[in-house]
Amino acid sequence: MAKHFFKYHGAGNDFILIDNRDANFQMTDANFIQKLCAYHTGIGSDGLILINQHDDFSFEMKYFNADGLEGTLCGNGSRCAVLFAKHLGLIVDNTVFLANDGIHEAWIDRNIITVTIRPVKRGSELLGGIWLDTGSPHLVVMVSNLNHHKVAVDGPMYRNHEDMSPDGANINFVEQLDDERFSVRTYERGVERETLSCGTGAVAVALAMHQTKRTAKTKLKIEMPGGHLEVSFDLSSKGYDNIRLSGPASFVFKGEWS
Repeated sequence: MAKHFFKYHGAGNDFILIDNRDANFQMTDANFIQKLCAYHTGIGSDGLILINQHDDFSFEMKYFNADGLEGTLCGNGSRCAVLFAKHLGLIVDNTVFLANDGIHEAWIDRNIITVTIRPVKRGSELLGGIWLDTGSPHLVVMVSNLNHHKVAVDGPMYRNHEDMSPDGANINFVEQLDDERFSVRTYERGVERETLSCGTGAVAVALAMHQTKRTAKTKLKIEMPGGHLEVSFDLSSKGYDNIRLSGPASFVFKGEWS
């Protein structure tokens, strides 16, 4: 029997979206999810997202990394999930949904999708950078000449470093452009390569840049290879709250597998 899927991307971060309200998808089959996400031999994506039925929210978003394992929060993936939920008729232009890390709100303004991020504590110094948890763990590292930086070499080095937590972290290499714009390239764990953008990474960079006093702005533009994201936030006693991640999301194509 044919199963349907939809392909979306958020600023170049691409995902397989599946309507799983009938609860028929085998979420524990990591090998199958990995095969679907594989480029060249599968559909090809940075991750897979299921839209599940939920009695208390518009929907539940269940996210899996390209390695087939359930992930933590995916910022760009959640923005794509919101746009897919609108396609399914579950929402109109705003929603409250459940993700892997808890409850989020979201708004749609044409092709710009904004999602809320849960409060984030101040980051800690690690390996010459700043480590934060923005729903997923991130290390933010300042570099010069970002366009020529060897992300494929340095990314795994940081991600698997002995001082990192057992699960590692996503690694964000950052170059400051001015007091409100930062250029970023991200090596993502679970995908194990550089992706064209990372939503929770953009949030981590924005908060780290403010914490280290590289900017006093609380609304920052994060430029990534796949597109531009915007992060706004307020200061709190423990770190940051009222965090919002905004950027484009688009439907790419739909298909089926047997």
